[in-house]
Amino acid sequence: MPLDIAALSSWEFDEIRQTVTERDTMLYALGLGFGEDPCDKKELQFVYEDGLKTVPSMPVVLGYPGFWLRNPKTGVDWKKVLHGEQWLDIYKPLPVKGTIIGRPKIDFISDKGEGKGAVIYQSRDIINADSGETLARVTMSAFCRGDGGFGGENRAGPAPAVLPERAPDHVCELTTLPRQALIYRLSGDYNPLHADPDVARAAGFERPILHGLATYGLAARAILKTLLDYDASRLIGLDVRFSSPVYPGETVRFDIWEEGGEARFRASIPARGVMVLNNGAARFK
Repeated sequence: MPLDIAALSSWEFDEIRQTVTERDTMLYALGLGFGEDPCDKKELQFVYEDGLKTVPSMPVVLGYPGFWLRNPKTGVDWKKVLHGEQWLDIYKPLPVKGTIIGRPKIDFISDKGEGKGAVIYQSRDIINADSGETLARVTMSAFCRGDGGFGGENRAGPAPAVLPERAPDHVCELTTLPRQALIYRLSGDYNPLHADPDVARAAGFERPILHGLATYGLAARAILKTLLDYDASRLIGLDVRFSSPVYPGETVRFDIWEEGGEARFRASIPARGVMVLNNGAARFK
């Protein structure tokens, strides 16, 4: 069954209502490795209820409609779908507890051509259910490798951030736990690729891989630690391109450049010599 561009373009999502507890907020932070040093009070504020703060990247796991591209009505070859890019715009600090509403939608679909795949750009607003205020907008691209050539328009997505051609201003290394994916998945992504060794090997990996959005959250942690002195209220945007997966237990190196009130960054695994995040941009206030 070919990709159904008409069905996809007009896909109707249910509004997602989700109650967030302090436990959820702390569990998300633990899934990113916050609290590695339990005496570090700057990281402790994200994992301890006394003065609890929300990691600003948390909207990416809220109001999530699930892996809807697996629905046969889309016509998408879901086994060949990759998470390509992630953007986050933060308008208001996320409360540590409360009810939020997620309103997903399809922005547009780009046809890269026969044998070249298609890209689905989708976004969702994260709304405070009590006040009606929009707290954040989460946007992503899904690269559908098996679905190009359906006769659609080849539209360009947002231009990726350009990294400076100089040595980084800062380097931050964060070491993940061997069980990191097993903790992170409790924030809502239960894909067995991140937990079951047999599923991982069938997908071509030597063992379960870390969630892409966990690596994305590590980027938020690196920016908070390196540039913002852990002031979560200052981070108002975070964008990346995904390049390769991280294996739990690996050390991730972030190269960070300061660029006029913003930052550019990339992430790699020095032990394997691979890039895992590229064209990263962080925006501050």
